[in-house]
Amino acid sequence: MFSPLWKHFDRQRRKRESARAVRIKLGDFGDIGAFCTDYAARSRSGAATQALDIGCGTTPRNPFNADGVFGIDIRDDVARNIKYADLAVEAIPYADNTFDYVTAFEFLEHVPRILYAPARRFPFVELMNEIHRVLKPGGVLLSHTPAYPYPQAFQDPTHVNIITEATFANYFDDSKTWARIYGFTGAFTVLRQGWNKPHLISVLRKPAA
Repeated sequence: MFSPLWKHFDRQRRKRESARAVRIKLGDFGDIGAFCTDYAARSRSGAATQALDIGCGTTPRNPFNADGVFGIDIRDDVARNIKYADLAVEAIPYADNTFDYVTAFEFLEHVPRILYAPARRFPFVELMNEIHRVLKPGGVLLSHTPAYPYPQAFQDPTHVNIITEATFANYFDDSKTWARIYGFTGAFTVLRQGWNKPHLISVLRKPAA
């Protein structure tokens, strides 16, 4: 016989699970490697392609099989084409329209949404501007980040930017672009989003010229 207290906690657990199921509207993304390989093959024009992996750690990722691969982290490594930049407060150290692909694996959740340094800034919005700037027309951003409502989005104390299914679609997509009120100057098309639980995978494309 279960105690009334146990029944109470069980009811609360089932309510939380039900609420979480309602909030998650997107399906599974599927095989991210296969998607990237297929997308690169379909979009390749014959010219050499360039990829930038932000927050790359010691080895820049290259899921789109670009010809040139570069990285940004909080350390330099010339041999691996990694440049130093603190993207919470600094610009991406590359020229406009440089890259066909920008990737961000386990990184955007570490970029603050608001910062006083000393004036108020919106680092995440500024970074989205920078990504838009360095992408070539038609280039894509691939984000892979732990997201709401999964606990992995919150449990790391350095996760200060909680992404949801609606973050890119509402604030940075060219159909709404709500982030303009915070200084966003670009526009992306959300090509595809889905879950690799507990990670939300988002693919955004900069409009072609």
